[in-house]
Amino acid sequence: MKLFSYWRSGTSYRVRIALALKGETLDIVPVNLLEGAHRESAFLERNPQGLVPTLELDDGTLLSQSPAIIEYLDEVLPGPKLLPEDPLERAKVRHLAAIIGCDTHPLQNLRILKYLQDPLGHDREKSFAWAAHWIDTGLGALEAQVPEGSAFTCGEQPGLVECYLIPQLYAGRRFGADLAALPKLTAIEERTLAWPGLADAHPDNQPDAQTSVG
Repeated sequence: MKLFSYWRSGTSYRVRIALALKGETLDIVPVNLLEGAHRESAFLERNPQGLVPTLELDDGTLLSQSPAIIEYLDEVLPGPKLLPEDPLERAKVRHLAAIIGCDTHPLQNLRILKYLQDPLGHDREKSFAWAAHWIDTGLGALEAQVPEGSAFTCGEQPGLVECYLIPQLYAGRRFGADLAALPKLTAIEERTLAWPGLADAHPDNQPDAQTSVG
């Protein structure tokens, strides 16, 4: 299997975290979003939306959208389960993940910020403030739903929600969100990042990492 990924893409980071939690690695194929590689015909043939991540299976089957990719990997790979077996508990986990995946991240991803700046004419500072506002709103709601004293969001080990949470906190720092207001989530982040293999999933440790980019 191959994962088409961009180093700082939050959705790509989600999948890399899921793989790390499962104790697995995949070949990473970098797709440079800043240079427009996602709009080239070779990539659009794999994903007509022109988005990362895209997972290519050994038989050539293609999957896109991080929720579908993560749940597929959870079902076919060995290792700890990222979602519980009980239907109600699974729904609760999906609910918390969707606070980030549906209502927070989409408002601050690269294509949204680029549209705010050009053609709408907002400068970088204003577009980052937009991103920070929605991150504060979304993660504030998630913080309120995590029980006091929880080691992780849903149990005693990281799972699906952490796959979404860690990239969102990473983005929050970049955009200037108020993470001091999220003591439960940042404590969970610290415990999750100490998990074996998580360092290899970090954006700065990707083959296409561009640490000089603002």
